[in-house]
Amino acid sequence: MEKELKEISQDIRKEIALCKDIDDFWLLHKKYLSKEGRLSILFQSLKKLSTDKRASLGSEANRIKKELTDLIKTKEIKVDQSSNLDDYFDPTLPGKKPAIGHIHPLTKSINRAKMIFEGMGFSTIEGPELEDEWHNFDALNFPKDHPAREMQDTLFIKQKNREKLLEKERLVMRTHTSPVQIRYMLTHKPPFRIIVPGRVFRNEATDASHEVNFYQIEGLMIDKDISVANFKAIMENFWQSFYGKKVKIRLRPSFFPFTEPSFEVDMSCTSCKGRGCSVCSKTGWLEVMGAGMVHPNVLKNSGVDPKKWQGFAFGMGWDRIVMMKYSIDDVRLFYGGDLRFLKQF
Repeated sequence: MEKELKEISQDIRKEIALCKDIDDFWLLHKKYLSKEGRLSILFQSLKKLSTDKRASLGSEANRIKKELTDLIKTKEIKVDQSSNLDDYFDPTLPGKKPAIGHIHPLTKSINRAKMIFEGMGFSTIEGPELEDEWHNFDALNFPKDHPAREMQDTLFIKQKNREKLLEKERLVMRTHTSPVQIRYMLTHKPPFRIIVPGRVFRNEATDASHEVNFYQIEGLMIDKDISVANFKAIMENFWQSFYGKKVKIRLRPSFFPFTEPSFEVDMSCTSCKGRGCSVCSKTGWLEVMGAGMVHPNVLKNSGVDPKKWQGFAFGMGWDRIVMMKYSIDDVRLFYGGDLRFLKQF
């Protein structure tokens, strides 16, 4: 039995040296020190010995058991620490700044515009990008032969027997956000004060200033005593809030089927403060939107009595607004998904 005790001690020491991880130590402990382990079985055999021999061998066995248990524990701790160096945390080291995402400049600026308009009492409304011809053209007073209906401007949806369908059944990708005005007026009672941000689609060639799809922000305000003066005051307040500096706007006569009178809106150049530069082609002004007083026919088509109610509507090509704000020279950068571009915002 003394020989066996010595062999167990030697075997354990040899196997400890071969242990590489915590699992190896767990198996070693089970093999020698568990209830069914070699050393435990040896302890059970001591009962068969005489009292004197049992006392001397028992004492030696307990000493070896404690020595080996401590040795296993010490080696186990060292292996554990060395195998977890990558997880070690040093609180004295400088922190690492986590990588975060970036809000797209179009989304960021639209959220800013919504906040400004909502501060002036406007509600934000959304509508479908897949429209029908009646909401997109007819209800907005577009003549049947208007150029905007042609293939060079509009993306028509292929439909079986399309020529036999009614205007409300013929589908197109919306060319502007104005159809949402019609949908809103048909389901709500005036007065109205809404903006409609959203994506629109045109069938045109792509270049630095044109895209097949882009964003617009549409606005509508209908009440009993609304005039062009109300429109001008609201827009001056909006541009001043958006750009964070005082701006001037001017109105130039124009024509749109859905407004009368109609006008183009110019804003004093934010780059040169109206003195004239390359951004504004030396004029001191930048064209920013089309607008006008809502045509009576549009109000009638929407179920609003033009004898009681009147108001203005406007539409901005939002991509170009953001290009001016951040001095971006190519609209395609918004849709290219280049992280080098997006990380700047």
